[in-house]
Amino acid sequence: MAKQVDRAMKAEHRTRSELVREALRIYLSARLMPSEAPTTAEARAYRQGMIAYKRGDYVTLRDYLDGMDRRPRRTRKKVS
Repeated sequence: MAKQVDRAMKAEHRTRSELVREALRIYLSARLMPSEAPTTAEARAYRQGMIAYKRGDYVTLRDYLDGMDRRPRRTRKKVS
């Protein structure tokens, strides 16, 4: 681990203390962060969404984006 820290120090031009402080800060914030439980309505919506997905009732991102940039064309008068 010491070799990995030394490589990170050189790559990021930081001191060992800076790296350790940041690592501890990230670790502690992840461990101490309270987890949230979904509400009943959120859990129900999630289950319904998964059921619809398994049925194949969904639109891919590509299809959605392709449909977004389709603008109706204006009709033009014929020029004679």
